[in-house]
Amino acid sequence: MGLFERFLSVWVGLAIIVGIFAGSIAPDAFAVIASFEYAHVNIVIAVLIWLMIYPMMVQIDFSSIKDVGKKPKGLVLTLVVNWLIKPFTMAFLGWLFFKGIFADWVDPQTATEYIAGMILLGVAPCTAMVFVWSQLIKGDANYTLVQVSLNDIIMIFAFAPIAGLLLGVTDITVPWDTLFLSVVLYVLIPLVAGAITRKKLDKSDDHSKLEQFLATMKPWSIIGLLATVTLLFAFQSETILAKPEAIVLIAIPLLIQTYGIFAIAYFIAKKMKLPHNVAAPACMIGTSNFFELAVAVAISLFGLHSGAALATVVGVLVEVPVMLSLVWFANRTRHWFTE
Repeated sequence: MGLFERFLSVWVGLAIIVGIFAGSIAPDAFAVIASFEYAHVNIVIAVLIWLMIYPMMVQIDFSSIKDVGKKPKGLVLTLVVNWLIKPFTMAFLGWLFFKGIFADWVDPQTATEYIAGMILLGVAPCTAMVFVWSQLIKGDANYTLVQVSLNDIIMIFAFAPIAGLLLGVTDITVPWDTLFLSVVLYVLIPLVAGAITRKKLDKSDDHSKLEQFLATMKPWSIIGLLATVTLLFAFQSETILAKPEAIVLIAIPLLIQTYGIFAIAYFIAKKMKLPHNVAAPACMIGTSNFFELAVAVAISLFGLHSGAALATVVGVLVEVPVMLSLVWFANRTRHWFTE
């Protein structure tokens, strides 16, 4: 591992601090950057995420994707975790903490909104960042692509019914433009660009030009991650500094949910005797969230300054540090799985 990868948690920690500090001293500048969006998708963030995942898409060997269907257990795991476990455990934890444990500290209306925001996070499996986590744990890039794509297809049909069921509403409005634009920006475009790049670089089939290109792009992928983290925390710096107690309360059940879902998925994967390069990315998909969609739906349903919107934002704040800790754990426990 290079210097960047070896100390990635340190760089991310510094990026968080820089983002909060920069956002607090120059809020207007970051407000302008935040305004560059379409369908609730920030264009600057989209470009940085694209920079992160494009090199990973170049690694995908399309001739090998057809073999993924021969090993369906990894797909079954990610589908069960994402659609039969995760949304319901998130709803339960939200109810347990904000209608029970924290009931004396949060008024009932705000508590209901916090639970709603958590539910929206729980019903939206990760689309983009999981490619970063998969690369860091040496996951099978081809298999990860199929896992993400299958979840995206199911999300188009299942997000609204499950969210509506758990929120107790029947008229939930899904921002379809956000959903489709995010899938196109974070999956389709970099996938096509990666396929074209690989075809041009690997004409001789000796992989030398391809490997040289990937080595050149690797630092840029990490830079894209750090820049994304910096901007996300800069955008939310005023909220973080203005409501630290609320953020702590929301973060507690979110942390329990995140580590708990990973533990459940990792345990099932081990019992299923999946190879680590399939099992670990499947667990990462189930653990992380499609926060852009969750934030957009929370704003459209409850308003920009609602407790639901705040809860989805806290989901963004805790995700990167937590996922990095799980990357570390997954790498340290590789020997638990047979290859």
